[in-house]
Amino acid sequence: MSAVARWEVALLGNAVATLGSVGERLVSWRGRMEGVGRTLETTECWQGPAGAAAAGSLRRVSTVVTETTAALVRSLEDADRMVAAARTATELAGEALAAAAAIPVALDEAGRPGALPPVPLDPALDPAQALERQYAEIAEQAAAAQWAGELAGEALLSADRAALAAADAVAVLAGVGFDGRTAAADFPELVARVGLSGVAPPARPPLAPAEVAAWWSAMSEEQRLGWIEGSPGLIGLLDGVPAWARDRANRLLLADVVPGDPGFAVATATANEIRAREEAGEVVQLYQFDPGYELVALAIGNLDTADAVALVVPGVGNDPIQELDDVADDAAAVADAAVAAAPGLAVATVAWFGYRPPVNLAQGWRDDQARIGGAALDRTLDGVAATRAHDPARVTVVAHSYGTVVSDRAADAAGHLAADALVLAGSPGIDNDADGIEVDDVYEASAPFDPVTWLEIHGEQPADPDSPLDARTLPTEATMGHGDYFAADRPTLAAIGVVVAGPHEG
Repeated sequence: MSAVARWEVALLGNAVATLGSVGERLVSWRGRMEGVGRTLETTECWQGPAGAAAAGSLRRVSTVVTETTAALVRSLEDADRMVAAARTATELAGEALAAAAAIPVALDEAGRPGALPPVPLDPALDPAQALERQYAEIAEQAAAAQWAGELAGEALLSADRAALAAADAVAVLAGVGFDGRTAAADFPELVARVGLSGVAPPARPPLAPAEVAAWWSAMSEEQRLGWIEGSPGLIGLLDGVPAWARDRANRLLLADVVPGDPGFAVATATANEIRAREEAGEVVQLYQFDPGYELVALAIGNLDTADAVALVVPGVGNDPIQELDDVADDAAAVADAAVAAAPGLAVATVAWFGYRPPVNLAQGWRDDQARIGGAALDRTLDGVAATRAHDPARVTVVAHSYGTVVSDRAADAAGHLAADALVLAGSPGIDNDADGIEVDDVYEASAPFDPVTWLEIHGEQPADPDSPLDARTLPTEATMGHGDYFAADRPTLAAIGVVVAGPHEG
């Protein structure tokens, strides 16, 4: 019992916390290492057998680190139970010893009370009263001793729970070569103990973006590549999968589209846009590609590492066959404006055709496409947030025309809209107020002679001083038209760049 009371639980807790920080660092280190491996596979600076061997070695390291990290996470759950049980055991043991000392009575190591101290008769009282008081004091001692024994018993039960949790924590690590006494001496021995061929592939992915991100993170690089190559149509559309993997999967789909296939025109426009931008030296990621439904999201920049991310949501009359290049130009212009506002900032912008905009103004009076697009936009934002959970980017939605209605409907979806800022340019009206839009920083740009902003088809005009949206106004010029908000020679674009860049030093 005294040994349990002397347990150094604080030191034990610190050791478990340190082990937890090791696991956190392994996750980030593994991500950087896998990024190096992917670069080796695609770079032109190191090709041939040596480059392939190096990339393969990094994938094997990824597998070992994945298994080790997963085992460590499971072990830490047991270790946390161990610390909690040990803390309870120590506290109860201390209380039991203090209760026993107050009697005083000794507790053996099994927590059983020893003999009670004698209680003398009080000679100042008559014999009957003295005997009554003696019996009362003996009863109090017995009750106190019983209480001390019960505390001691609970302390020992908690100590047993701590020991069982410790054994469970060690048992989990047996799969990565730790037997409770010795660990692998070096990496080759760790590889041998883990057994790369024995890694079971994960089950089919879930649907919620946060759950998808967790599913993806739990896989080794080999398993991820297996999913990309085996199920590109699934991986390419899953919100919660990193952009690099969706890009690789969607390019496989793009390469398989042939003349006569549904969506061939979309595929041609997409391939032409990617080729032109990559030949110009730009980083491009095909984040979404469903040509049969004319859904494309093309990122300019690296969505997985950018400090600031912006999704450009187009409006009526845009489609990826005819306007992907124009919307991508707008996205690139927004990125340039953000970098101009914050030199050195890593920016990625997305030409987001994640919905099918109305084909004409008549359809633009209805909100059915906005409701469909709003749900898709909300999910896209959740996916970006899930993949960047350990390294969040500033995320801005830059919506134009009917795209502002899509953004409005995205805020109506379940959960919080995963964006830091929202820009509404040339809006035909917004339904939500400042609370309903779910974004802290809301900006609007309405050129004085933009007729779309006069109509208030879908709600109140954001530029109205009495609007409950309470949006801040970006600069425009009287000569601007509905399509001039992204023009380089107009003041609105630079202001949008400042919003996308967000607060920064310098």
